[in-house]
Amino acid sequence: MNSDTPQLKRGDEYITIFAGGPNDGQTGTRISTDGTWDDEVTVLTAVDGKETMIDYNFASWRELGGKYYVTYSYDAADSEPVEDPEDRGGRQ
Repeated sequence: MNSDTPQLKRGDEYITIFAGGPNDGQTGTRISTDGTWDDEVTVLTAVDGKETMIDYNFASWRELGGKYYVTYSYDAADSEPVEDPEDRGGRQ
């Protein structure tokens, strides 16, 4: 975070937007516990019925209508592997 980053209050909500990976385009709401937003987020995601831990890193933020929207980018290297549909041997 840099000097342009707004100071949130403890308990303030912010909207998360996930870019890439199995959660691409999904949003959520988080609560600031220390006056900032998280630098990284791990999301438990069900992919084809199997739960996997997917990591996302802070990418950018914007303020719109008095709310903060924080975008997180998929971190494939730190996430648990997700089986590619091409490698399922005919299973869907």
